[in-house]
Amino acid sequence: MAEALLRDRSGGTVRAASAGSRPKPIHPYAVSVMAARGIDLSGARSKHLDEFSGQRFDDVITLCDRVKEVCPEFPGHPRPVHWSIPDPAADPDGQLAVERVADDLDRRIGFLLHTLTAVKESS
Repeated sequence: MAEALLRDRSGGTVRAASAGSRPKPIHPYAVSVMAARGIDLSGARSKHLDEFSGQRFDDVITLCDRVKEVCPEFPGHPRPVHWSIPDPAADPDGQLAVERVADDLDRRIGFLLHTLTAVKESS
C-alpha cells in the first residue's frame, strides 16, 4: 500500500519500491481499500528484500519493526526512516484496520513529500 500511495501522491515522480523480510500475498482488503482510493493493486506483488540488494536509494523507510532490524545496508548510505505501523492483516478489525493503516500511510507520505520537496529546493 505504501509503495502505491507514494507513487500516486507523487504523481510518479518518486521512485518507490516495497519489500519485506517475509513477504505474503497482497491481502484482498488492501486491494479493495486502495481501489476505493482510485489506486489499482491488481498487478502488485509482494517482494523480498533480496530483490533490491545492491540497488541505490536516497531514503529507506521501514514500516515494520522486524524489517527495521534485518533491513540490509544499501549502497550510498540512504537516509533511514522508520514508521512503526502495525500489520493490519493481524488485526481482528479486518478491513477497518486496513483503512486505518492506509489513512496513516497517506498522512505520513504527505509529510514525506513535503520534506522531499523542501530538501530538493534547498539543494
